[in-house]
Amino acid sequence: MTKDNQPSPVTPFSEGSVHQGVLGNGLNIVTDAVPYLHSITLGIQIEAGSRDDPEKSPGLAHFIEHAIFKGTKRRSYIDIARNIEKHGGYLDAYTTKEHTCIYLRCLPEHLEPSFDLLSDLVCDPIFPPEEIEKEKEVVIEEISSVNDTPEELIFEEFDLRSFPCHPIGKPILGTEISVEGFSDSDLKHFMRQHYVPRKMLLTATGKVDHDDIMRLSDKFLGSLAEVPGNSYIRQPFLPEHYTPFTVKLKKRVCQAQILLGTAIARQDPLYYSLMVLNSMLGNGMSSLLNLELREKRGLAYNVYSSVTFCDDLTALNIYAGTDGNKTKISLELIAELLKSDALLNPDPEEVRAAKTKLLGYHIMGMEKMTRRMSQIGSDLSYFGRYIDPEEKTAAIEAVTVEDIAEAAKQILHQAPYSTLVYKPGR
Repeated sequence: MTKDNQPSPVTPFSEGSVHQGVLGNGLNIVTDAVPYLHSITLGIQIEAGSRDDPEKSPGLAHFIEHAIFKGTKRRSYIDIARNIEKHGGYLDAYTTKEHTCIYLRCLPEHLEPSFDLLSDLVCDPIFPPEEIEKEKEVVIEEISSVNDTPEELIFEEFDLRSFPCHPIGKPILGTEISVEGFSDSDLKHFMRQHYVPRKMLLTATGKVDHDDIMRLSDKFLGSLAEVPGNSYIRQPFLPEHYTPFTVKLKKRVCQAQILLGTAIARQDPLYYSLMVLNSMLGNGMSSLLNLELREKRGLAYNVYSSVTFCDDLTALNIYAGTDGNKTKISLELIAELLKSDALLNPDPEEVRAAKTKLLGYHIMGMEKMTRRMSQIGSDLSYFGRYIDPEEKTAAIEAVTVEDIAEAAKQILHQAPYSTLVYKPGR
């Protein structure tokens, strides 16, 4: 305890040593050395997600994430799997609305062959027709899995209804019809547009040496070049692209699904205030939503809020799963919480607790190397630079009661809300 009997502030571990570099072709490199680890996480993040899909081809960015594993000029899909696993490592990938990331984990002694494999996937996929057709079936099964999972499906439909005229509302996986229609030329054209040095970031975390990573990056990625005439520009988000709505639907579900949310244009001054606000509202056992809906009234097993920061917009969502007969009271309680003094005129001790909770979650998350890798990418994408743990901690600690009140005013009161409800029925 400090001398004024206040809890000592959480301070992040800072063993990591972050360095940045740029190849001659413009590809950015970031290394995050954590010497006490015994493995390396190596990832290539591409500034291309579902919001960059062609208008008539939703799901293309995600499908390419799958397709590059089906073979390259030097390796079959079987070779790809065996090459990484014979060295005790593994490969994975994910697609978001704004990015695609291909990454692997390996032991330091196997870094060079693993680096070779990762660069091969990103630079030289060949999309074998038979394998691509099989992979379409795999992705269609993935879409079916989402359709069978109400909590996932409601978020997808919410975005479609919220942004009907903007690509950020498109489903990341696409649709069964769009996936079936992807052609070889679609895949290759998308890669020529987006898998280029200026839109890529290579990140290496763990037991790494910056000079070694720069040498290997130049060896395996230095010849990657821009495609002449590439004029793609991402469609910006404007406030008028958000369409508020209220829709209640009957679905074959056992439990009602409730999703509320709003979106505003990017507001940099509110970034850390919104993170703390979300911590208070619906992140964790002590959050307002969990205490009021679950602990005090037993209305929900799963209830939470989330805030999403994209390049040009900020979205806040509130989710709850409840009995179909308790939908009305759950919605009323959520509405009361959003207007309550607990957020508009918050108690300083509650703000302090929310900040400490947020910092704790962040620091524990950063003990995972894949999280560190993705966080570096998020920082560079959103801020244009890496934000070190000390700076991030100071920014969160600096959030005041007045900052929370202003953030609540802007995103909980002035922004129009949308509501989507799935109720049990046929």
